[in-house]
Amino acid sequence: MARISPTKPQFEYITSSAQFPAMVAGFGAGKTEAAIQRSIIGKLQNPTTNRGFYAPTYDLIRMIAFPRFEEILTELDIPYRLYKSPLNYIDVNGMGATFFRSMDTPQRIVGYEHADADVDELDTMKPEEAAHAWRQIVARNRQKKLNGEKNTIGVTTTPEGFRFVYSAWKKDPKPGYEIIQAPTESNPHLPAGYIDSLKAIYPKHLLAAYLDGQFVNLTSGTVYASYDRHGCNSTETIKESEPLYIGCDFNVTKQAATVFVQRQGGREWHAVDELCNMYDTPEMIRIINDRYQHHPIYIYPDASGGARKTVNASLSDLALLEQAGYTVRAKKTNPAIRDRVAAMNRALDQGRVRINAEACKVVAESLEQQVYKNGEPDKSSGVDHQNDATTYPIAYEMPIMKPVANVRFAFAT
Repeated sequence: MARISPTKPQFEYITSSAQFPAMVAGFGAGKTEAAIQRSIIGKLQNPTTNRGFYAPTYDLIRMIAFPRFEEILTELDIPYRLYKSPLNYIDVNGMGATFFRSMDTPQRIVGYEHADADVDELDTMKPEEAAHAWRQIVARNRQKKLNGEKNTIGVTTTPEGFRFVYSAWKKDPKPGYEIIQAPTESNPHLPAGYIDSLKAIYPKHLLAAYLDGQFVNLTSGTVYASYDRHGCNSTETIKESEPLYIGCDFNVTKQAATVFVQRQGGREWHAVDELCNMYDTPEMIRIINDRYQHHPIYIYPDASGGARKTVNASLSDLALLEQAGYTVRAKKTNPAIRDRVAAMNRALDQGRVRINAEACKVVAESLEQQVYKNGEPDKSSGVDHQNDATTYPIAYEMPIMKPVANVRFAFAT
């Protein structure tokens, strides 16, 4: 029969004697793999009790957990039967059930019990939601073991700043809470260049978390920490008839737009003009047509403008932009705020985005002034409108695309 051969941090996590061990790891370090291995090994060691397996969404359960559980059980030649929706559990060789549940609706974690559980990516949730889910999972973990051992719950996650896992496992851990930190490089099975690709796409201040598995401050201080007025300065201006790339944010009486030009064959984007405090989308269109009438216009709006209107008319904001003859570049939904912020910070780090601070005074000040509040970019100061307009084009053209390391850890035979 094949034998599982985990990495060193995985082994420490899987074999931990702590009641609540947590493997906090960088991207590609194998945290989900460790959670699945721990679940299967734990089930074999406690065949008379049930087990729980939790992920932030059912999509992650269906796309990642189910297939990998089946692969490992098949590789180990262990009979099983998987019952998908609506039951969502695996019966391993008649040894009781492993229940699969989503954490996005913690109030639905009811109606069953288990003796052990595994929780994946707990810290990707908002702290209050993660805490709620954790309490619900602990409440389910009440089935008594015949061998008299303590019930356990293991957690695997990427560190996402000073959130729930930091508070519970690092800052003020209660008895039984043990943390095992795993850097990306602890995984010897990663494809060549994976770590370098992470270094290339993430801004510097995120790499300690996403490469080293360290808790770092991701949710306080300045949002656009990579912006430096002097280091990111541009003296570029608009040239005759050249294409203009305009990001815009829809807000009645606070409509904002930032105008970019491309240099170095499109590698560099320079903010060279700004439109601030416009009343609505029709007024923005009039100003653009008047000011840039001889320029091709590519516009990057708030994607939600397809459903809402800043003016009392039958057309959506996106439809108004298309009707004006602009080339509209917008996906169906906006990227996650954190991904958009990360994309902008990375582009600033790499010198791909520069700001003409003389021509774009509000853009420069907004990038300098927006801070985090309760873990999210603060919208109360009013600088968020211009920042949203500035970053929509960058998130669209230079998105954070996390490299996928679809690595299956080795089995020894």
